[in-house]
Amino acid sequence: MAPRAFLPTDTVDSFRFLLQQFEREITDVFSDIKEVFAVIGVFYAAKKTITVAGTILDAVRVHLLPEKRIDWVEKFGPWAVVTGSSEGIGHAYAYELAKRGLNVVLISRSESKLLKAKADIELDCKVKVEYIVADFSSENQTQLYSNIAEKLSDKQIGLLVNNVGVMYDYPDVLLNISQQKLWQLIYVNIGAATMMTYMLLPEMVKRKKGGVVVVSSGSSTHISPQMTVYSATKRYLDYFIHGLAYEYGQSGVTFQCLIPFYTATRMTGYSERLSKTRFLIPNAEAYARSAVCTLTKSSCTTGYFPHTLQLWISKSLPSWVWMWASNKLNSSLRREALTRLSKKLPKSESGVMER
Repeated sequence: MAPRAFLPTDTVDSFRFLLQQFEREITDVFSDIKEVFAVIGVFYAAKKTITVAGTILDAVRVHLLPEKRIDWVEKFGPWAVVTGSSEGIGHAYAYELAKRGLNVVLISRSESKLLKAKADIELDCKVKVEYIVADFSSENQTQLYSNIAEKLSDKQIGLLVNNVGVMYDYPDVLLNISQQKLWQLIYVNIGAATMMTYMLLPEMVKRKKGGVVVVSSGSSTHISPQMTVYSATKRYLDYFIHGLAYEYGQSGVTFQCLIPFYTATRMTGYSERLSKTRFLIPNAEAYARSAVCTLTKSSCTTGYFPHTLQLWISKSLPSWVWMWASNKLNSSLRREALTRLSKKLPKSESGVMER
């Protein structure tokens, strides 16, 4: 039989068959891709859900569950040192430690305020209270810490709370800040925590127990225009204490970084809005009462549940949004401070201000 002639319809049928095959292949590929993306989506959603749930549960554990019942003297040691403790958060924190049975050494620059703080604590707490007059912004830093070390040499220090801090008189841009204020920020916010820890940590490591707390700031979570140097010094404290926690992770010493947002103390006295206590702005006593309870629960916390809510929001914001909002807020606060100054209303003293 003679071969069949090749007809044009054969070509068309072959092309249709190839096209159908190609369509099936493409459909299979995209079906596989959709399945992959579906799996990725489920995994991402599950991860986010677990992360959020874990964060919420951790916040409940740290802030809302009852404080652990521990013997503070046994866990840390008989004496606590609190810097910047003549008023504000430092005074309130020292009071809370005294309630738990620790003897306290108060360190600040104003002897009259230290005497009052000492009397306040001794009135309610059956512990020993001593004080050291020291200006952490002193130009003679070597002599400053030699004097403190000498006065603490006869005490077994179990807990160091690096609370002393200095802020701008009010928010402003760098070139409007005096050189004196800039040196104060470096000496007090960075130098005090570093040198006090360097002084007291060796004995804690030797005894295999103790604790070091630094008080940072919510402004350290992002770059904060018009508080640039202040927020940068507080960021240093975050890195400093987390680095130590890793270096001495097996030493038995507890390390904690506190990250408070606005608290109504003399440091925020330049603003009437920030001086009024409310849900998000506690007074020093309320903040310290909450913060002390977190020491044995968390290595890094705001110390106060409403501030933790603020921290969640701040961490979810892109840096440029935070900086824009921070700049707007600080511009408003600066205008308020300057208006009050123009009317010759009282303002915060310049120099070292107790948190």
